[in-house]
Amino acid sequence: MKRSIFYLLSIIFCLSVSAETKYVFYFIGDGMGANQVMLAEMYRSAIEGQPLGRVQTLMTTFPYSGHLSTYSKTNGITDSAAAGTCLATGAKTKNGMLGMDEDSVRVTTIAEELKAQNWGIGIMTTVAIDHATPAAFYAHVPNRNKYYRIGEQLAESNFDFFGGAGFHHPQGKHDDKKVNLYRLAEDKGYTIARGYEEAITRSRDHEITKLIMVQEGDTGMNHGSNLTYAIDRKPGDLTLAQIVSTAIPFLDARHEKFFMMVEGGMIDYACHGDDAATEIGEVWDMDEAMQAAYDFYLAHPDETLILVTADHETGGLALGNSDYTLHLDLLQNQKCSAWILSDKFSQLFQGKNKPTWEAVKQVYRQNLGFWETVEVTADEEKELQALYKAACKGRTKDTKTMYKSINKLGDAGIALLNKKAHVGWTTHAHSAHPVPVFAIGRNAHLFSGWHDNSELVPLIRKAIQE
Repeated sequence: MKRSIFYLLSIIFCLSVSAETKYVFYFIGDGMGANQVMLAEMYRSAIEGQPLGRVQTLMTTFPYSGHLSTYSKTNGITDSAAAGTCLATGAKTKNGMLGMDEDSVRVTTIAEELKAQNWGIGIMTTVAIDHATPAAFYAHVPNRNKYYRIGEQLAESNFDFFGGAGFHHPQGKHDDKKVNLYRLAEDKGYTIARGYEEAITRSRDHEITKLIMVQEGDTGMNHGSNLTYAIDRKPGDLTLAQIVSTAIPFLDARHEKFFMMVEGGMIDYACHGDDAATEIGEVWDMDEAMQAAYDFYLAHPDETLILVTADHETGGLALGNSDYTLHLDLLQNQKCSAWILSDKFSQLFQGKNKPTWEAVKQVYRQNLGFWETVEVTADEEKELQALYKAACKGRTKDTKTMYKSINKLGDAGIALLNKKAHVGWTTHAHSAHPVPVFAIGRNAHLFSGWHDNSELVPLIRKAIQE
């Protein structure tokens, strides 16, 4: 009996010693502070009739957690380029710089390091694949807006899988003579798959070793800029969950080890617009994409690390007001993003004949539930009507956010609904708030506690090497 127990313990010890980190999933919620996660959970709890916070995201169930400080080399408040560079390399840099330190010296990324060691590499996002956060893992430019050069470096990276909305300016913004970036990528050995069905078919062809998975068509903004917000999604729209679930078997079939960076980039877009209902959908959308990684972890628990964090917080989100209450259930009355609502009002005011106040009220009713399921006081209606009259006279200016200007009537409606839900914002830009870290799997304990964002890459290296 003693010999049997000793034999069993020996097997367990040998297995634990022989195990190694072979699969790393690095999720980055762009703009996702702790309050963005808490808002998503508390909202879902409220509409499902559960105690607030009882309905958890997958990430907050992970056994290890902590926080990151996010300041850049020269600013207390970082931009996505400097933050992405730090999360990809461990090196602080100036705002606006990608893959370079403050002296414009190239810094090697963790993805490039692992690729040199024959790991499979996947980079995926809900925004453009040449946007700041994904680009931070393969590009080295002094200015994040050099989209064409970033696209060239993507093709040169030799990474195995890219997934997202596409390229910002595939032909170059002001030079039609430049080689189209999709064609350039194909010349470097990449296969382009447009849409989920085509990507699934292509990914199963083992003669294809490098794949770029993008959406079909245009979302109505700049070509290739973003996938559709979850709140606005229609059947057939590409999702982050589809991208991740395509990438995992693609990389696993071709490589003994792989590293994936997955960005929930539209969280940031929604928070730049101070749009709580849309932000909630994007947090849950990234969490749904995380499920595929978690299922893979369950099959390979001793070899897999899942790490979740953010590059910075956006919006200065606050929950609650002076009467210690929340009314988050009211946010379910919002039926579209601030972007779509803005477009509805802009279209309403096109032409010489201005809409009636009743027509404006109808847009609010249909998309925010005002005067029906959401009470609007006489004073609140008076304020909205004053904006309407100013708009009829051409005296209103759109609210400018980083990615889209929002019609003042739409912005005011979203702001009023947020106020009634007791959700507050301090800015349309980034803040210095710390961001959360969640981890599960092999050596996940390394990520507990308070860290600076410059510490994550060294910790990932340690998690892989130990």
